[in-house]
Amino acid sequence: MKRTPLDYILIALKGMAMGAADVVPGVSGGTIAFISGIYEELIGTLNNINFSLLKTLKTKGLKNAWNKANGPFLLALLSGIFVSVISLAKGVKWFLEHHPILLWAFFFGLVLASIVYIGKQIKLTYLDLKLILGMAIGAVIAYLITTINPAETSNTDLFLFLAGAIAICAMILPGISGAFILVILGAYSPVLEAINSRDLKTILIFGAGASVGLLSFSKLLKWLFEKYNRLTLAVITGFMIGSLNKIWPWKVALTYRTNSKGLQVPLNEQSISPFNVDGDPQLLQAIGLMIFGALLILALEKVSAKKHTLES
Repeated sequence: MKRTPLDYILIALKGMAMGAADVVPGVSGGTIAFISGIYEELIGTLNNINFSLLKTLKTKGLKNAWNKANGPFLLALLSGIFVSVISLAKGVKWFLEHHPILLWAFFFGLVLASIVYIGKQIKLTYLDLKLILGMAIGAVIAYLITTINPAETSNTDLFLFLAGAIAICAMILPGISGAFILVILGAYSPVLEAINSRDLKTILIFGAGASVGLLSFSKLLKWLFEKYNRLTLAVITGFMIGSLNKIWPWKVALTYRTNSKGLQVPLNEQSISPFNVDGDPQLLQAIGLMIFGALLILALEKVSAKKHTLES
C-alpha cells in the first residue's frame, strides 16, 4: 500500500487520539483504532515483528526488514501515541480532578456511538444465537471488571513490568481500558506520575513489559479475526457495552484511599442518576459533550466510508 505524507500525518493524528484515550481510565485506545479504520492493519503489523524479521534484517538488509515490519505506519502511529501521552497526561489528570463529569460525558458519548458503529459491522440478526451469546459474555466480563476494587500501589520493577504486559493487552482490545486495568492493579498512579516527572527508569520498565504483552497478544487477536471474525466483533461489542458502567459520568464514591500526595481519592465508585448527585450535576454541559463525542464517531465513520469508496 503506497501512502503519501498526508496519509502518515493522518495516521499520527489517529495515534494521538489513541494515546489520549489510553491515558483515561475507562476508554480503550483499541476502540479509537477500530473506529478510525486502522485496527486490523495494526494487529497485522504487530504480528510481523518476530524472529523471521531478524532473519530478513540479516539476509536482506535494513530496508527490506523495515518494509516487512510496515515500519512507516508503525513509526507514524507510535509517534502520535507518544506525543499524545506525554503532552496530555497532565491535562487529563487535571480534568479528572476538577471536571470529571464533563470528561466522562465526552468519552461516554464517544464509546456509545462506537458500539453502534462496531455492531453494524457484525450484521447481527436475532437468529445468530452464538453471536448474541458472545456479546452477552463480553458485556458481563467487562462489567465485572469495572466493579473490581483497585489494589494498593506497588512500585517494584517486576510489578511494573507485569502491569505493562497486562495493561497493553487491554489497551489494544476495544472496550477494555488499559488505563483502568492499571487502576485495578494499583499501577495507574505510579505510571502517570512517572510520565509527568519524566522518570525514565519506570517508563522503560513499564514499556518493556508492554512490548512483551503487545507482541504476544496481537498474535492471538489476529488468529481470532481470521478464524472467527464476526464472533470476535460480537465479543468486542459486548466488552464495550459492559465498559459503559466505568465511564458513566455520575458516580458516588463508596470507599477512599490515600494517594502518594496524602490526598483522599475515590477507591471504589458506584454509578448513580445525575439527579441524585450532590452539587451541580452539569447535566446540560454533559449531554452536550456526549453528543459531541458521538458526532466525532459519526464523522470518522463517514470519512472512513468515503476513503474506502475512493480506494475501490
